[in-house]
Amino acid sequence: MTEPTFEGVLAAARRIEAHAHRTPVMSSRTLDAELGATVHLKCENLQRMGAFKFRGAFNALASLDPSRRKAGVVAFSSGNHAQAIALSASLLDMPATILMPHDAPAAKVAATRGYGGKVVVYDRYREDREQIGRALAERDGLTLIPPYDHPDVICGQGTAARELFEQAGELDALFVPLGGGGLLSGSALVRAALAPDCQLYGVEPEAGDDGQRSLRSGSIVHIDTPRTIADGAQTQHLGTLTFPIIRREVTDILTASDAELVDTMRFLAERMKLVVEPTGCLGLAAARRMGAQLRGKRVGVLLSGGNVDMARFAELLAAS
Repeated sequence: MTEPTFEGVLAAARRIEAHAHRTPVMSSRTLDAELGATVHLKCENLQRMGAFKFRGAFNALASLDPSRRKAGVVAFSSGNHAQAIALSASLLDMPATILMPHDAPAAKVAATRGYGGKVVVYDRYREDREQIGRALAERDGLTLIPPYDHPDVICGQGTAARELFEQAGELDALFVPLGGGGLLSGSALVRAALAPDCQLYGVEPEAGDDGQRSLRSGSIVHIDTPRTIADGAQTQHLGTLTFPIIRREVTDILTASDAELVDTMRFLAERMKLVVEPTGCLGLAAARRMGAQLRGKRVGVLLSGGNVDMARFAELLAAS
C-alpha cells in the first residue's frame, strides 16, 4: 500500500470538500475552569452520518477507478465505518456490502441499512472479520475498504485534525480517540506538518490497551476483542500502516475506563447539549483525568462520533 502523507491529507480535503461537513469547534467555560486550560472540542459527532468516519470512507471510495466503483465494495465495522461506507457508496452510486458484528448497536445497523448497505452479520468474539471480508471480496469481485489500515482512509480521517488547527489556531496538546489508529495516524500526519510542538495523545479503552502496549514494546500487540462500552474501539490490534506513524509521531497513548466515559458523556450532554457516543468521549475523558498537567495550555480534543442508541445512552447514564 502507498504510504499515507500530509500531501494525501490535503488531496483528501479537496476531494471531500463538497460532501463532508466542516464541523464546529465548541468550548465550555465549565470545562476550561475544571482543567485550568482553554479547551477546543472538534465536534465530529455532528459530521455526516454522525462520525469522522465519513471523511475516510468517502475519500477512499471517490478514489476508486470506474470499474471498481461499478463492482462495489465490502467493509467490516461495528457501526460507524459501516454507515460511512454505506452513505458514501450511495452518494457515489455504488453497491456496498457491510460485515457487522451480531451485537453491533441496533441504531448503527438500522442506519447502515437505511443508507443502502447490504449487512452481513458475524460473531465478533468467535469469527475473524478480516478473513470473512477478504473472502467476500474475492468471491464477489469487490474492493475491500478496511476501517483504518488503508492510505485513503487514513488521509481522509486526517482532514478533521487539519480543520481543527485551522479553526482553533495553535494548540499545546491534542487528544484523539484510538481504535485501529486511522484517526490518530491521520491526525499525526497533520500535527507533524502544521504543529510539530503540539503534544499528541491517543486514547483507547482500558480494556483494549493494545495500542499502549504496542507503543511501549515497539511492535504491534494483538489482543482478544475487548469488552467495553466503547464499541468503536473494540479492535484487536493497530494496523501495519497506522502503527509506524503512531510510533514515530505520537507523544503517548493513554486509556480511559468505562466509568470515565459515562461521566464524560453526561458532562457533554448536560453542560454542552451534545450527544457523544462512548468511543467519541475517549479523548476528553483522558484530558479530564490528566487535569492539572494541562493547566494554562491550549488543548484540542476530537469528539469522534455521536452514534449511540438513545435507549442505551439513557441506560448508561442512569446506571452510573
